[in-house]
Amino acid sequence: MYYKVAPSLLAADFTRLGSQVQEVREAGAEYIHLDVMDGAFVPSISFGMPVLKSLRKASDIVFDVHMMVEEPGRYVEDIKKSGADIITVHAEACTHLDRVVNQIKETGCRAGVALNPATPVSVLDCILDQLDMVLIMTVNPGFGGQKFIPYTLNKVRALRQTVKERGLKTDIQVDGGVSIANVREILEAGANIFVAGSAVFGTDPAARTREFVELFKEYEK
Repeated sequence: MYYKVAPSLLAADFTRLGSQVQEVREAGAEYIHLDVMDGAFVPSISFGMPVLKSLRKASDIVFDVHMMVEEPGRYVEDIKKSGADIITVHAEACTHLDRVVNQIKETGCRAGVALNPATPVSVLDCILDQLDMVLIMTVNPGFGGQKFIPYTLNKVRALRQTVKERGLKTDIQVDGGVSIANVREILEAGANIFVAGSAVFGTDPAARTREFVELFKEYEK
């Protein structure tokens, strides 16, 4: 199995976003995690299509776009045009989740579905085989710097078991409170893509990224 760190741009220095994306890319990050927030589904407002378009010119890194917005199907086409490679929507935000997943796939993007901490993985039973990735939120969404919620590890384990039983290749991503100190435990529970915000961009993003990349090599051998 492969393992990847996805530095979360929400924790970056907004005065030099382009250069920080390049820093983590050169240090070994293959994904950059972009949180699009609308101030309705979550309390915060972040950034949208203009920022994505500008950053797309600066790097070939995979744009992993996490849409924390109500009825995200309204924006899928525009997010794709802005440079997204992966579009993840919240099950809790979609009236018709199957329709939105199909919208994402029709654009050529990989499709992900995110689950809040208190949402059981069973809500994906009927749609799991259509997904490229499931994002398990390990904090309540909307703010950076929160503490990891321990019970979410049980969701990661349960989902990994289901993925194995069905013979799927679905990526399992975790987002919230991930650090170099707890990433082994999360990895061993079954996750393989790790969103890290302040753990990367807090100090020396390149060095912090390399720490994750080197750790993952131990498990990929």
